[in-house]
Amino acid sequence: MAEALIDVEVAYATPEQQVIVVAMKIAEGATVEHAIKASGLLDHFPEIVWADIKVGVFGNVCKLDQPLRRSDRVEIYRPLIHDPKEARRQRAAKS
Repeated sequence: MAEALIDVEVAYATPEQQVIVVAMKIAEGATVEHAIKASGLLDHFPEIVWADIKVGVFGNVCKLDQPLRRSDRVEIYRPLIHDPKEARRQRAAKS
């Protein structure tokens, strides 16, 4: 019997390109980790450090072992350059 496949997307943004999306079919029951590895984005973007990777599905942070559902969009998040709270404090201090 053929394995059931679902459609998912894996998205990543760089400062130069706002959204890179890889649409693909993956086995039903696959996890966020499986989708990211299958997307090939790790090969194209060496700045993505697997040990420090932060991910989410449709903007909700999740773990790599979260199972995916049909039409899910996995997002790989870049580390923050500046702490948003500290940036607000600095802007307020200048006012």
